[in-house]
Amino acid sequence: MRSPRHRALLASALAVTSVLAAPAAPAGAAPVPSPGIVVSDGLTQPVFSFADAIEERVWVETPLDTDHDGVLDRVVADISRPRETATAGFKVPVIFEHSPYRKNTWDDVPYPSVLVDELPQTGFSRRLSARSQPVGIQRAKANLPGSLDDYYVPRGYAVVLGQSIGTADSDGCPTSGDMAETLGAKAIIDWLGGRARAFDAAGDPVTADWTTGAVGMTGVSYNGTLPNMVATTGVENLRTIIPVSAISNWYDYYRANGLVVAPGTFQGEDLDILAQYTAGRARAEGRCADEIARLTAEQDRATGDYSEFWRTRDYLPGVKDIKASVFVVHGLNDWNVKTENFAGWWDRLAAAKLPRKIWLHQGGHGGPGNSATVTLPGGRAWTYKQTENRWFDHWLWGVPNGIMDEPRAVLQREDRSYTTYANWPDPGAREVTLRLTAENATEPGGLTTAGASDQPVGQSFVDEGRTIGPAALVAGPDSASANRLVYRSPVLTRDVRLSGRPEMRLRMSIDNRADANLSVYLVDYGAPGSTAPPFVVTRGWMDPQNRTGWSHTTAVKQGSMYDYRWTLQPKDYVFAAGHRIGVVVFSSDQEYTLLPLGGTRLTVQPGASRLTLPVVGGRAAVGF
Repeated sequence: MRSPRHRALLASALAVTSVLAAPAAPAGAAPVPSPGIVVSDGLTQPVFSFADAIEERVWVETPLDTDHDGVLDRVVADISRPRETATAGFKVPVIFEHSPYRKNTWDDVPYPSVLVDELPQTGFSRRLSARSQPVGIQRAKANLPGSLDDYYVPRGYAVVLGQSIGTADSDGCPTSGDMAETLGAKAIIDWLGGRARAFDAAGDPVTADWTTGAVGMTGVSYNGTLPNMVATTGVENLRTIIPVSAISNWYDYYRANGLVVAPGTFQGEDLDILAQYTAGRARAEGRCADEIARLTAEQDRATGDYSEFWRTRDYLPGVKDIKASVFVVHGLNDWNVKTENFAGWWDRLAAAKLPRKIWLHQGGHGGPGNSATVTLPGGRAWTYKQTENRWFDHWLWGVPNGIMDEPRAVLQREDRSYTTYANWPDPGAREVTLRLTAENATEPGGLTTAGASDQPVGQSFVDEGRTIGPAALVAGPDSASANRLVYRSPVLTRDVRLSGRPEMRLRMSIDNRADANLSVYLVDYGAPGSTAPPFVVTRGWMDPQNRTGWSHTTAVKQGSMYDYRWTLQPKDYVFAAGHRIGVVVFSSDQEYTLLPLGGTRLTVQPGASRLTLPVVGGRAAVGF
């Protein structure tokens, strides 16, 4: 909670323009200017000189020894803050971004092969430079990498950029998402709150006597995941987090329902590859080789099962310990950090009744862009950057700008306009069951809301995912294919909005192998006669051997029918009137899954299979 002094200090912040000042000088002291933030229209204003800002580096001591050298690891924190924090006793809150990507990454770390059932497997190299964060150029004036300091220091904040344990200039070895990495980041917040030690380049102790102790964390991707991680520790002076495209469970990043699944555009990557990349080659092949070898062994690419290794990298159970408010930001078409990572996190935040807000956009991996604009009920428009600013102002400076009274969910629709909703998923969403139909064993089938069919039709396809990509498997829905099955709805007579998690249930057999991959794409097939390519709305994958749970593998008997049930990635999407809803069933996904030798035959019983969609308005809104 904010102190009584802060509450009194900020009482007038709703004024059109107000100045929030530092404490008065002691009696008898020479008068000095009394700096303070300036708030206009609920936003802090850039009134502090960025050119005069103080920049410093400290090494914060952690409780860890990840490289086992007998010395506690220290992590680097680079700081930019208004000069008034040193000259006038002005204390400021902190915006903190922690990262494993600051410098010295191993950009051409070799990947393992995703081709299985071949001996020997051959590795290959894949550049990971797309993950890199800009290091920036140090200039005479204070200017940290990135733009957080440029924007927020003039508005009366300090900005701290941390370097994850085992990366860049920090000590130790990368542990990729577990409690050690969490505590390495938490140590900086502890130091800002007066509970940990830090040192300058000369080894002298340094205190953070320039801060109020209030911290807000933010970042994108891995940098956004670290706020989730640290928040689950319940560290007391972490007041808020803004995780953007962030992971909430590393199993949901590298696995799906027991299947080894890559993040989009990084086919073949796994946790050990990421650790090597962030460590840098010298560290990864040197003093941290044993730690990374342990990651390789324990991540288990053979079964894909959820294990203790993944449990320690699953932050969902820790939501109950969070004390911070949370502003979730994610792209609805993010296939790197897939949407289950925000949706599962959001569900837990709601269950814990934490103060929260969500902003969903139609882009992929990353934020919505600073200029993205939403118009609130009543007509007031705010950009995303202004919304971020107002969120930090409210939770770190205590500005009563009304942001918590606004609609909880901001969502970008397919036409790229933004609108607001009371919550996400839409409270009006209801499960609608669409049953799969087939007239014969070879032709494309249908989707219907009618009752179960007693037709014993079976439809088979053969896995050739190693040679045929998903774009080809999704195309040509009017024609039979030997390598996939497709089922489509009638032409929609009205818009149908999906909001939440679709679920696939297949009654099927694997006919000539002990196991296989299962992949399903939910597709918008557009209007009949349209030349526009099909749009993949969402995807889902499953290992048939994990049909009874993520945590254990159960053998599949060849030729036996089993019921397979799993959720696809969460989505909010409007199928337009005149379009058709489609579902495509195939086996190996060239873009995401491991790829066994082709030739596996799978048989589906459509009459005993169904797709369940969370539709706003329920069955009455579907119209067929």
